[in-house]
Amino acid sequence: MDDKTIYALSTVYGKSGVAVIRISGQKALDAVKRMTTIDTAKIKPRYAYFTDIKDIVTRETLDKCLLIYFKSPNSFTGEDIVEIQTHGSKAVVSGVLDNLSRLDDFRMAEPGEYSKRAFYNGKMDLTEAEGLADLIDSETSEQRKYALRQMEGNLKNLYETWREELIKVLAYLEAYIDFPDEDIPEDTVFKLENTVFKLAEAIKEHLQGDKIGERLREGFRVVIVGPPNAGKSSLLNAIVKREAAIVSDIAGTTRDAIDIHLDIKGYPVMFTDTAGLRETEEEIEQLGIKLAYSKIQDADLVLCLFDASKDSVQIFDKIKKSFKNKILFIANKCDNLTFEQCSDLEKQNCVAISAKQRQGIEALLDKIHSYIEEQFTSNSNLLITRTRYREALKETLENLEMFNLKKEIELSAEDIRLAARGLGKITGRIEVDDILDKIFGSFCIGK
Repeated sequence: MDDKTIYALSTVYGKSGVAVIRISGQKALDAVKRMTTIDTAKIKPRYAYFTDIKDIVTRETLDKCLLIYFKSPNSFTGEDIVEIQTHGSKAVVSGVLDNLSRLDDFRMAEPGEYSKRAFYNGKMDLTEAEGLADLIDSETSEQRKYALRQMEGNLKNLYETWREELIKVLAYLEAYIDFPDEDIPEDTVFKLENTVFKLAEAIKEHLQGDKIGERLREGFRVVIVGPPNAGKSSLLNAIVKREAAIVSDIAGTTRDAIDIHLDIKGYPVMFTDTAGLRETEEEIEQLGIKLAYSKIQDADLVLCLFDASKDSVQIFDKIKKSFKNKILFIANKCDNLTFEQCSDLEKQNCVAISAKQRQGIEALLDKIHSYIEEQFTSNSNLLITRTRYREALKETLENLEMFNLKKEIELSAEDIRLAARGLGKITGRIEVDDILDKIFGSFCIGK
């Protein structure tokens, strides 16, 4: 990371009421000096100045703007920051950015560079930075809530607490390495092994979240399966309230898996319509059925849909054996059944609907929401929101499980050192330049 002053448009480019241009670095006030009439020697941090912003060569007024100065280290990046709020026309924004590009030691910011500088300057750790990225990307209320919790340092505090415990254990071991002639007292051995055991158990419990955190970011996967003409595409259309899938009486119409994203009471859900499950000689349809089974494997919830006017729930016995804890049985075309028949289906734990008439759809969505909410609530104390966290935690756990004081103390100390390093990879407390560009490169420019 160089020491040049960076600038970028932090709002969406295009026609808007207001555009915010952010400048960060040692020479941020040079832009104020060259492009406004504000006396930078007297400028007050966190005050809003209403001023003309001018071309640095012609002195032509580009716009009237609000300008705010944030003095280092009390800013988002920890550096001097100037924010310029102009009108959001393309001409104004282009004019201001063009003038900034002419200033010495100024350059356009790279994606995520403001947050990256904040990390390097100790304003946030990697989990907080990724929480910020999740907040920017959030589309549902639950995504927003959890991203804010992560931004506030909930995950960082947990992982740092564990890491500090390991550093204490390591300090004890290093002390005894320095004095090899002294035996470790039995009470100290018990204390160290008990500490490591408790940490390992805590990490195991933390890892048992069934990837709920990742699902909250990416969407809970709900797959609709069933025989041909059961009404799978009609159900998908009824759920999303539009014609998202082709509906036909011809068996085998759906060959590919169709994914639709939806917000179910704050939770992001991806519904997938699949090919009808049946024996067939048609090669393309066989590929679609094979894909359907792979989608079932990856699903968080499987909606087993059948035509209640001619089939029964028993047609899913094979699927039920393998996925019984994540199945919801849906009896479709119940508009063709009597009240007594519908009641009997409900006693078999089936949700009775008519996709074509859009009956029972809200009750079905409530069931889906309840299932997801139950999974989320039971694991939502502190969620693992990224695969890299899970991999680092597994690495930490492996090293903790290898630890014991019956082997050479240098090897035991190395187990603890590697375990602490695994936790440090998550928060950024070790040298992790190889992953920083990947993390911050996913941010938008200007953040």
